[in-house]
Amino acid sequence: MSHTPHELAEEFPGEVDKLHQLKIENSHFAKLFDDYHEVNSKIHRAETDVEPMSDEHQVDLRKQRLALKDEIAKLLNEA
Repeated sequence: MSHTPHELAEEFPGEVDKLHQLKIENSHFAKLFDDYHEVNSKIHRAETDVEPMSDEHQVDLRKQRLALKDEIAKLLNEA
């Protein structure tokens, strides 16, 4: 089993406890968290040729992951 890069705990190493707390307390944050994980997994599967996809689709997913990460970062900073 390979390591999936860009997991949120890896992206925000000093905020692991806050990530967990927000996921429990804030349903919007929990949805963003789950959406990020799903998109990140799709990107990883594409990059490792487990589920190949077009370059354009990968670019769209990366943009989506970045937008989710930005919104997650904003909520972490506000908490």
